[in-house]
Amino acid sequence: MPHDTSPKPRTGGQILVDQLLIHGADTAYCVPGESYLEVLDALHDVRDRFSLINARHEAGAANMAETHGKLTGRPGICMVTRGPGACHAAIGVHIAQQDSTPMILLIGQIARGTTDREAFQEIDYRAMFGPIAKWAAQIDDPARVPEYMARAFRVATSGRPGPVVISLPEDMLTQTVCVPDARPYSATHAALSAEHLRMLTAEIARAERPMLLLGGSGWSDASAAAITRFAEANRIPVTTSFRRQDIVNNLSPVYAGDFGTSTAPALYAHQREADLLIVIGARLGEMTTKTYSTIRSPNPETRLVHVHPDADEIGRVYSPDLGIAAAPVSVAAALDGVDLGRAQAWGGWCDRLHADYLADTEAPEDGERDLDMGVALAQLRDDLPDDAVITLDAGNHTGWAQRFLRFGRPGRIIGSTCGAMGYSVPAAVAASIARPERLTVSFVGDGGFMMSGNELATAAQHGGRPIVLLFNNGMYGTIRMHQERDHPERISGTTLQNPDFVKMAEGLGAYAERVTRTADFAAAFARARQSGRPALIELVTDPDQISTRTTIGKLRDAARKKADADRR
Repeated sequence: MPHDTSPKPRTGGQILVDQLLIHGADTAYCVPGESYLEVLDALHDVRDRFSLINARHEAGAANMAETHGKLTGRPGICMVTRGPGACHAAIGVHIAQQDSTPMILLIGQIARGTTDREAFQEIDYRAMFGPIAKWAAQIDDPARVPEYMARAFRVATSGRPGPVVISLPEDMLTQTVCVPDARPYSATHAALSAEHLRMLTAEIARAERPMLLLGGSGWSDASAAAITRFAEANRIPVTTSFRRQDIVNNLSPVYAGDFGTSTAPALYAHQREADLLIVIGARLGEMTTKTYSTIRSPNPETRLVHVHPDADEIGRVYSPDLGIAAAPVSVAAALDGVDLGRAQAWGGWCDRLHADYLADTEAPEDGERDLDMGVALAQLRDDLPDDAVITLDAGNHTGWAQRFLRFGRPGRIIGSTCGAMGYSVPAAVAASIARPERLTVSFVGDGGFMMSGNELATAAQHGGRPIVLLFNNGMYGTIRMHQERDHPERISGTTLQNPDFVKMAEGLGAYAERVTRTADFAAAFARARQSGRPALIELVTDPDQISTRTTIGKLRDAARKKADADRR
């Protein structure tokens, strides 16, 4: 008898779950809702092959999925209910868009027969998410679920990766149909042609002071190693864009620093000295260009080569001398082993930039402050495993990690480049669950922790063991810094009265302790690692030390001098 290969009747929810498995998904982050009960029920049948992590807030679930996408290179899956659930998850979609992270947000939707009546929790998600997602769609026919989901995975991972939003009417999910499954997806990426490789290497070879600027997403460990070999063989200094410092090992003799919120003044000077900037993967956005001020638009003073996976990104702000649409993996593979014959000429330039990077990140002398995080992190960095995952929130406190830690594959730096507060803790939870063999350390301020610190309970429930370093200075520090700079001593809306963070973390199932002195930090960190649980270390920092490079006192002095000068 021939084997019957015809499709069996399945509900829309069952078809959806089968497509997730076919396309290689094995984890989703969610807050459950009645609008997609059929999907939750179908997931129960495959719980031996698929992990469902129920977060405590939809923003946390979306940030976890976005982190999963960063770590794995495959779409992070988030499931939320309609209306408020989708609105809460919107921040994760925005992060995924600005960070070029593959992600799929699945939203339970109202029944098809109640559309356009302002039904309970009704929102048009195509209109809502259209401006911030690569693709936003609704599946109205269960027979088309395989088609839509195959496209969702391809769109999320092809070209410049990004988020896809799919809404799922609840009655569609319960409808039964017979439909064949889609084939497993494959991403589509532009490759570097032989002619473009020739043009690229010729442009670099004629430079006197070239500088590589690497960024964006899509860098595998292998491609990061390949571009490092090219840079080291040719003695070309390498910089990275905001929060992409892990592409090249920071102790490599070619590494010169990153362009972001903790950039050394000397590096901006070196960028002006360079006569060729070779940008691979980065968008050249506001953070990397210091609000578009370090590179003139549309015609930069320095010759510019821009290589990016999305052709539409090239020339969006800056007109390059050479623009190439190609994925970083392809570019790194093509350049690996290329000798431009200029290593001796570029060696001094490269050495000077790396030496300045090392000087800027030297451990500071232990000064008068009870807790000096520059000193503490310089001590910690030599003990971190090579594959540690560091997650960053928004705020000045991340400057200590960005300046004083060392990054490089297989280690990862995971942080939102769009300045989203509340990101780091859920990101650390997801990273710890997805990579339980690795040490995961979260950096978060007191303001950011209060937005998502409850996700420590998610870690405790699902076996995650991140270590959260909570910087407590009793304020929204970044905004206070700007406030003191522009309106000195006129504090408004930036002071925080905080709870007992140690008791709070313990209540969520975490190990916790408070540190107030530099000398106590290393031992506290060791105890947190040994606890076998999620852990939190509250770091009581000096409010005056507003960043790694300045204090509130200095900002006020500068403002007074400026006011005096203006009066004259």
